[in-house]
Amino acid sequence: MSDHDVRETKSLGWIGVGRMGAVLVERLLRAGCDVSVYNRTRAKAETLEALGAIVVDTAAELSDRDIVITMVSSSDDLMAVTGGADGVLSREGRAPGLLVDCSTVSVEGAEEVRRRAEAAGSTMLAAPVSGNPKVARAGRLSIVASGPRAAYEVALPYLELLGRSVTYVGEGEVARLVKICHNLLLGIVAQSLAEITVLAERGGVARSDLLEFINDSVMGSTFTRYKTPAFVNLDFTPSFTGHLLSKDLELGLDAGRRLGVPLPVTSTVQGILRNLIDEGYGDQDFASLIVLEAQASGVTLTPEHVDVDDGLSPVDDVARRASEGTR
Repeated sequence: MSDHDVRETKSLGWIGVGRMGAVLVERLLRAGCDVSVYNRTRAKAETLEALGAIVVDTAAELSDRDIVITMVSSSDDLMAVTGGADGVLSREGRAPGLLVDCSTVSVEGAEEVRRRAEAAGSTMLAAPVSGNPKVARAGRLSIVASGPRAAYEVALPYLELLGRSVTYVGEGEVARLVKICHNLLLGIVAQSLAEITVLAERGGVARSDLLEFINDSVMGSTFTRYKTPAFVNLDFTPSFTGHLLSKDLELGLDAGRRLGVPLPVTSTVQGILRNLIDEGYGDQDFASLIVLEAQASGVTLTPEHVDVDDGLSPVDDVARRASEGTR
């Protein structure tokens, strides 16, 4: 399906324009999609009006949209914006044909929302995302989806506008488990990266030099590259907070208990994240794990003030147009 076909085919609703949601709605708008937006704090949604978004006052006002995409912080929030008093499924005899949830929530909470959607006449697709707002803005987001295959095919042209890859993994809520597994790896790699960076610095190696070597080695990745500026220059402006990462690791540990899979490394990192939160860093980006590691090692960190590449140059036309400030 061409971009023109996408723009002309379906009306979209979007619920939740936090740091990530706002970037993704902007990508849809820049691609020419018809998007109406609801956010609990209306002012955050109003910033998208200049790009053509229609802002509504309740999620229920999106019930006549063909596809509604949700991106919220918790299972309780997802329940509220779908099945709550003013939720998108709350109007008798009116519901979007397809509900696509991009949140990272529990399997149990998502299954309840799926049941409510089916009762209201909607089909639900789980489509959690991998990346942060900078990754999304560069067009590098990855999406994993599960649910009815026919629903996936309907949603696919729009999901492809959100990032560079979409992977279908099966029926039901299995995409939630895949995303949880992904975030367990995220936490473990982040802590490992913090440990080796502090170890090298303690031995007299600049953080920027170590990470340049790691990034150019077989161990380098998109993740290690885009966290390098934070580790080198100690800017912990949040893209994903310690609180949110801890929440996701707890979801993973719950899944491990439910499925009978021990997760000893995850459990250790979750304990470290709890310490991070107790020390007052929970609202900062989780890259602040390096500060906790340095404190435990007797190392005093200072910004290196080195200009390092985060590896997030735009990779598609939507991202390039956004970086140039054009539609």
